Amino acid sequence: MPTTRRVAAALLLVATVGLVIAASSSAAQERPRKRQAACSTSVRGSHATASCFNPNPRVDRVQLHVECARWWDPDMDARPVEVGPAQRVDLAERCWKEIRKAWVSHHAER
Repeated sequence: MPTTRRVAAALLLVATVGLVIAASSSAAQERPRKRQAACSTSVRGSHATASCFNPNPRVDRVQLHVECARWWDPDMDARPVEVGPAQRVDLAERCWKEIRKAWVSHHAER
């Protein structure tokens, strides 16, 4: 009889560990993902462009930001634009001279 108890305890332990692993993996799969438009940014000389596509069911508000390379050249921010579900928008901004970096910020509508 002691062997039967050990086998039952071992099976109970294995089943409990299996349930814990299954619960943690399903919780990881249900983790909320970012609901943002997918944007690609390109810089050519003094011009920056961004193309954004929103595959999500919610509206995303995107804005292109440009940091100019010269200290006297003012940094620029394009006006925020709403990107609806399954829509694409193109944003453009420029500096007088070279661009140091360009990026897109997201502000999801509620």
